[in-house]
Amino acid sequence: MEVFLLFLLVGFLAQSVDGALGMAYGVISSTVLLAFGVPPAMASASVHAAEVFTTAASAGSHAVNRNVNWKLFAPLAVGGCIGGAAGAFLLTSIDGDVLKPFITAYLALMGVAILYRAWRTISIRPFPVRLSGPLGVVGGFLDAVGGGGWGPTVTSTMVGAGAEPRLSIGTANTAEFFVTATISATFLAALLTGHWENAGALASHATAVGGLIVGGLLAAPLAGYVVRLVPVRILTCAVGVLVLLLAGYQTARHVGIV
Repeated sequence: MEVFLLFLLVGFLAQSVDGALGMAYGVISSTVLLAFGVPPAMASASVHAAEVFTTAASAGSHAVNRNVNWKLFAPLAVGGCIGGAAGAFLLTSIDGDVLKPFITAYLALMGVAILYRAWRTISIRPFPVRLSGPLGVVGGFLDAVGGGGWGPTVTSTMVGAGAEPRLSIGTANTAEFFVTATISATFLAALLTGHWENAGALASHATAVGGLIVGGLLAAPLAGYVVRLVPVRILTCAVGVLVLLLAGYQTARHVGIV
């Protein structure tokens, strides 16, 4: 029961941040699971299983509050599903930590770019529809491999390119449901076909996953409402700061400080 309540709190806090700023649920949840000694592939599978439920609730909240750019949504979701399936399949065979330094460097650059835009006079310009599919592929792949790279990659790129933060967050969160479902299905297929030999212990983390789901579901409905109310400049600054914090944390982990 203590483990369930702990992860319920983790899920609530992680989803509160993710729903409002478009990222960090996977990173926060994966970090806690890894701290408990869960192997990277199992941690990613556990987080994505929980996200199937939390992203569905978050997507509904953003849709109701009109935070979704539907022109970007379809290619972003399709690209994310393709990249996510490829990343999940590879993660059952390779060490995803190889890509972490490159992801961290990209996040740091995007965080600086976003804060620079927030400091200057903010000019909103639509994110190109033609680029949303490729962005989805990259975001989905990194999400599966890193256990939480969709928001930091997709949301930060869209905001950094000048897209409205509210629509960037809402669109990315809504597409994430389909990406997460695809990644979870790929992990399940790998398990059932015997490709993922070390996944047998996944069931032992069911209590933690249950806590993540319940905590996330409690926080998810607030997402769309909060994003709709927060001013553009404040929202842009918050996204930039969070991206830099995530990059700093990943750097600290990579060099062994934490």
